[in-house]
Amino acid sequence: MQLPLPKHINVQKITEAVLPAKDVDGFHPVNSGKMLQNIPCYLPATPYGIMLLLERYKIETSGKHCVVLGRSNIVGLPVSILLERNSNPGNCTVTVCHSKTKNIEEIAHRADILIAAIGQPEFVTAAMVKNGAVVIDVGITRIKSLETKSGFRLVGDVIFDDVAPKCSYITPVPGGVGPMTITALLKNTLAASKKGIYQ
Repeated sequence: MQLPLPKHINVQKITEAVLPAKDVDGFHPVNSGKMLQNIPCYLPATPYGIMLLLERYKIETSGKHCVVLGRSNIVGLPVSILLERNSNPGNCTVTVCHSKTKNIEEIAHRADILIAAIGQPEFVTAAMVKNGAVVIDVGITRIKSLETKSGFRLVGDVIFDDVAPKCSYITPVPGGVGPMTITALLKNTLAASKKGIYQ
């Protein structure tokens, strides 16, 4: 199943029709529940990819304040759960911000690790990021551009050129979280083919 689905199709009904043992996207309520209880399961690909990225670059997460911008079931909520786990990477104190959060700029500025998954192009400015922060940009939006042949270019939720000089690490868009999402999805698929999670 590929999200988003057309508006006339019930997403929950289709999600639950996928067998949990074949749910390599990690969207089925059984996998969500197991993730919440730290029971082996298929993790949602983008949050799993973010965790692999943090692990690969040996980003210290223990005791750090992580701010997640966005509370979707696909990225925001699962990544907040994974980063709170007593594991490595993990052991973060996590704040989840959303469209109703007041003083979002101030909260974001306190983050040691800022994950932007709010779905608003170039929402995060340099003023929202503290010096030395790790910034992970999950957003991807196609906007008009006179500088490209196609007439469009891809941007994230972060104004990259504005924010990058303040960061210790930052993911680009495209080329950052996207390839890690594919990697995580393939890892889940390989595990499913070997029946590695559901025996």
